[in-house]
Amino acid sequence: VMEALDRNSYRAEARNVKITYDAPEGLEVIGDPEMLTVAVKNLIENAILYSEEGAPVGVGLRKVENVAEIAVTDSGLGIPQEDQARIFERFYRVDPSRSRATGGTGLGLAIVKHVASTHNGEVKLFSKPGVGSTFTLRIPLADKNVIEQDSDRSQP
Repeated sequence: VMEALDRNSYRAEARNVKITYDAPEGLEVIGDPEMLTVAVKNLIENAILYSEEGAPVGVGLRKVENVAEIAVTDSGLGIPQEDQARIFERFYRVDPSRSRATGGTGLGLAIVKHVASTHNGEVKLFSKPGVGSTFTLRIPLADKNVIEQDSDRSQP
């Protein structure tokens, strides 16, 4: 999550968006670090781009049972109910006037969904038009016993 925040810091500064971050220490998932970073980066990037200039964006990490939940909340336009089912499709855009020139390829959320699926997780959306959206990436937590066994095996 920290790497994804770092990769978006210039974009947030350019739009005067203040990102708040809240997370406990020590949550670990097993997976491809770069893929997971890209997924979280895409969610944060969208939150910055779809929020008004100067608006807040929230990023939170928490443990829910055996899952790490990464929630990214914006204060943007929100996504109409009729578009929410299709938002994770490749190239789908709620606002067709947004082209590559104004921001993105329409692949970001499809990539997030793919990364979640690849890691036996999921991505959820809660959105209210006129209020904003929260995207929550849910990835199973690493089993501490498995991690300890793997590190024991790597010792000579």
